Amino acid sequence: MKENKNNAVSGQPAGQKKTDYRTGNAHDSLLEVTQKEIRPLNGFVMLFLITALIIASAVVIVIGGLRISSGAPAGTALLVAGIIGCCIFPVLYAGLKVVGPNEALVLTLFGNYYGTILRQGFHYVNPFVTFNNPAYSKALEKAKAESSGSDIKKLSSGSISISQKKTVSMKNMTLNNGTQKVNDVMGNPVIIGAVVIWKVVNPTKAVFHVEDYEEFLSIQTDSTIRNIARLYPYDSMDTDDNGDTAERTLRGSAQEIADSMKAELAERVEFAGLEIEEVKITHLSYAEEIAAAMLQRQQAEAVIAARTKIVDGAVSMVKMAIDKLGDEDIVLLDEERKAAMVSNLLVVLCSGRESQPVINSGTIY
Repeated sequence: MKENKNNAVSGQPAGQKKTDYRTGNAHDSLLEVTQKEIRPLNGFVMLFLITALIIASAVVIVIGGLRISSGAPAGTALLVAGIIGCCIFPVLYAGLKVVGPNEALVLTLFGNYYGTILRQGFHYVNPFVTFNNPAYSKALEKAKAESSGSDIKKLSSGSISISQKKTVSMKNMTLNNGTQKVNDVMGNPVIIGAVVIWKVVNPTKAVFHVEDYEEFLSIQTDSTIRNIARLYPYDSMDTDDNGDTAERTLRGSAQEIADSMKAELAERVEFAGLEIEEVKITHLSYAEEIAAAMLQRQQAEAVIAARTKIVDGAVSMVKMAIDKLGDEDIVLLDEERKAAMVSNLLVVLCSGRESQPVINSGTIY
């Protein structure tokens, strides 16, 4: 887990400590950030007002110049006021923010948490606030690194095309970390992969409680898959008469194990403002180094299980045949002849090949 950064005061009493049940480490409760939704001004109204102020400043400059040229009083004051207005009012355009559906904008003002915009639309806030989105910053740095030559320092976000936005997306997203090699409860190396459906439910926690919430989720997903997979065997050949196994296995109980992964992962990422919608196992197989040996083992166990059922059935059929012959007085056999008949029938019924009949044309005695 990465160190938490850019945390703000949440109003807890000074010096109070509490223990993180996931790691067992004590951390200062002052580092937690409580989300505060702000109610910004209407962006269209402020856009019109700022534009009108800039135009008015330009008009004041013209009037001041005319008064100075004509020798009228207050011409210099009007000229200075108009110039100051033309310099200051354009800065106010920085307060215009656009927030799309299922998006949030987390803002800070001079290093302090300012608030979060959760409503979609065109808004106006303090022009000196800055956005916070680790995904956007990471994508921007990557795009700059991929740009060529000595002009990297001159690049800005406006000159680089990136897919991320300055807002934090609160839509359902899919995380596919690929596959990883883990050991099951029996120590066998297993290749397992899972896909996670997740979303941000508290953008403020996602931004301030962890360095990069997407990378944090990825690491916690790998750890959760490893922790859960090592508690179960890959497969079990111990089945009952209905073909069901007595214990849960990775192969036979995929849904139940995926639910366990979801519960543990949700607990791990809750403090980062993330919610886990679903976890699905997408890949499961033995590692290459033991795949052939485990296949032979499975084949051997399958053959043993099949032979066991064949023998049970053959014994039942032989017993039924002898009882049937004796009950209906078809033929009377002594113990020696019964043993010979049992032997012959078992050979015929349990043989792996088709038996060749032999006709006895003489007497059985």
